[in-house]
Amino acid sequence: MLSYFPKYFINKAIVLYIGSIIVVSLLFISHTMSWYWYIFGLIEVIGFFYFSNLLTKRWINISEKTFLKKLFSTALIIRVIWVIFSYWFYILMTGQPFEFSAGDAIGYHKEAIWVHQLIADGNLESYWAFISGKYSDAGYPFYLGLQYTLTGDSIFIARIIKAILSAFMCILIYRLAARNFGETTGRMAAIFCMLMPNLIYYCGLNLKETEMVFLSVAFVERTDLLLRSKRYTFFNILGPLLLASSLFLFRTVLGATALMAFFSALVFSSAKIVGWGKRALIGTWIVLAVGYFLGGKISSEVEEVWENRTTNQEKSLAWRASEKNKAGNKFAKYAGGAVFAPMIFTIPFPTMINSPWQENQQLMNGSNYVKNITSFFTIAGIIFLIYRRKWRDHILILSFLIGYLGVIAMSAFAQSERFHLPSLPFALIIGAYGLSQMTNKNKKHYKIYLAIIFVAIIGWNWFKLAGKGII
Repeated sequence: MLSYFPKYFINKAIVLYIGSIIVVSLLFISHTMSWYWYIFGLIEVIGFFYFSNLLTKRWINISEKTFLKKLFSTALIIRVIWVIFSYWFYILMTGQPFEFSAGDAIGYHKEAIWVHQLIADGNLESYWAFISGKYSDAGYPFYLGLQYTLTGDSIFIARIIKAILSAFMCILIYRLAARNFGETTGRMAAIFCMLMPNLIYYCGLNLKETEMVFLSVAFVERTDLLLRSKRYTFFNILGPLLLASSLFLFRTVLGATALMAFFSALVFSSAKIVGWGKRALIGTWIVLAVGYFLGGKISSEVEEVWENRTTNQEKSLAWRASEKNKAGNKFAKYAGGAVFAPMIFTIPFPTMINSPWQENQQLMNGSNYVKNITSFFTIAGIIFLIYRRKWRDHILILSFLIGYLGVIAMSAFAQSERFHLPSLPFALIIGAYGLSQMTNKNKKHYKIYLAIIFVAIIGWNWFKLAGKGII
C-alpha cells in the first residue's frame, strides 16, 4: 500500500500540464493568455504536485500531534499569504478588493453591510421580512453581517477568518479519512486538502464557498464519528443534525444531500459499523428532523429545486447559447445532464486561452487541471471499494460525494467549478485511498487517462473559442 504520492504520477502530471499549455498556445496563438495567468497556473500545478510528493513522504513518520500542528500551521500560512496577495492583486486589476465579474461577492458584501446597519439600529425584523421565509442563501449574508458588526465592515478580516476555517477543515479531513481508511491515507488526504488550489482560492473571496465546505466537512466528520462510536448521547446526535440544518441556510440542495447521506449511511452501512439498535435510535431522530423540515418553508424550497431541475438546466444552457449572452457559448445548448454526468468527477477542464469575460477561469487554469488529475484517483478509489465490496463501510462519504455531484450534474451549474467545491474534500479523501491502492499492475491506466485529459483540454479550449465565434 502506498503511503505517499510517487514521482511516477507527479512528474507525468506536471509534464502534461506544461505540454498542454504549449500545444494550446501554439494551436490558438492569436488568443494566448496574459503572461501572469501562465505564472498562476504553474504555481498551482507545480506547488500542489511537488509538495504533495515531498510532504507525504516527510510527514509520514512524525507523531500525530506534530503532524496536526504542521498541517494546521502550514495550511493557515498558505491561505493567509493568498488572502494578503489576492486582496492587493484584485485592487490592482479591478480597482476594488473583489475578483473579476464579482457580482455575487459584491452583492453579499452590500447585504452584509445592510445587516450590520440593521443590527446597529435594532431593526433586524426588516431582514426577516426581506427574506420572507426563503432560507436558502440567507445564512451567509447574515453570518457575514455579524462579522462586519464586530470588525467594522472589514473585508480583509472576513477573509482571514475564512483562512482559519479552511485550515481547520484540513484537520477534520484528516480525522475523517484516518477513521475510514487508516493513518497513512488520512495524512495524504489532509495534505491534498491543505495544498488544493481550489480550496485556497476561495479564502480570498467574499463568497460563501469556504464556509459551505467547512460545514459540509464538519457534518460528515461528526456524523461518521457518531455512527462508528460505541457510545452516543443526545448531544452527539444533535450536532450532525444542527450542522445539516445550517447547510439549508447556504444552499438548499446541500442540506438535502446531507440528510440523504445521513439516512443512506444508516440504511446501507454494514452491521459492524452501525448496529440495529443504533439504526433504530438515530433513525428516529432523523425522521423527526426530516419531518420538521418537510413541514416548513425548507420543504417547499427542496421540492421547487427538484421539480425545476430539468427546466432550469435547459433554460440556463439555452441562455448560454443565445446571442444576447455575450459571455456564453453557442454550443451550450447541446450539453446537459447526459453529457455532464459521465465527467462529473473531472470537469471543468482548464481554460488556457484568452476567453472574453473569463479572467477568473484563466487564473484558475492550474487549479482545474489539478482537479482533472486527482479525479483519476477518486474514480479508481470508488472502483476499488465497489470491486472489493467495501463500499458499505464508507457509504456516508460516498453518498455525500456522489449524491451532491449527481444533483449538480442535473443542474444549471454542472460546468461551474464553484458549485463543485463542497464535494471536493470528499473526492480527495477517496482519491487518497485510490492512490494508496495503486500497484504496478493498475497504474498503467494512468497514462491512458492522461492522454484522454490532454485531448479533452485541447477540445475544451477549442470549444470556448469556436462557441463564441472567435475562430
